[in-house]
Amino acid sequence: MNKRIFITGTDTDCGKTFYTCHLAKSLSAQGFKVKALKPIASGAEFIENQFKSHDALQVSAASNITLPYELTNPFCFEPPIAPHIAANEVGEALSVNKIVQHINMVDHEYPSDYTIIEGVGGWLVPLNETENIADLADALNADVRLVVGMKLGCINHALLSAESIKARGVAFEGWIANCIEPDMLCLQENISTLTGLIFAPLLEIM
Repeated sequence: MNKRIFITGTDTDCGKTFYTCHLAKSLSAQGFKVKALKPIASGAEFIENQFKSHDALQVSAASNITLPYELTNPFCFEPPIAPHIAANEVGEALSVNKIVQHINMVDHEYPSDYTIIEGVGGWLVPLNETENIADLADALNADVRLVVGMKLGCINHALLSAESIKARGVAFEGWIANCIEPDMLCLQENISTLTGLIFAPLLEIM
């Protein structure tokens, strides 16, 4: 078995990395072989003679299959900007086909029960002029989980993202309420509203 789970979110800083690490550790604790990948990352630091993303380092550490950094995060860009813009600045070309080929290779060389793939930004972040993150998740034939950063305005972002995931026709496993603002007014009411309006199940409150 090698199940692919694609972690997307309502926006940047909604908690995709936090949940990816949580899921990887949870599955590992159940005895599964797990590797987590962050194929694209913007906002990196120069560490050990190369640019590395702290998010990618975290998901790698949460896996119980050890990969070279370049396999966890093949496309790493220094500036914290949209990935297609960052790639253009360094003459790199992102494409769904290139990323899918990379993940297929990693799955072949490092077999696992689960491959968790963390997206970048939100569901419709562009990879180039014609492709986006949704195209990538679809091409990977992965089950999709949506992380919702619970904050003012999250209802609109969550519902738009969920509708787009539904329209894409991918397997939508459910959504995660990530309480990034624990003191958010009417937090439980917001979670209840989303539970009633998002057609996929609430998987976890974090």
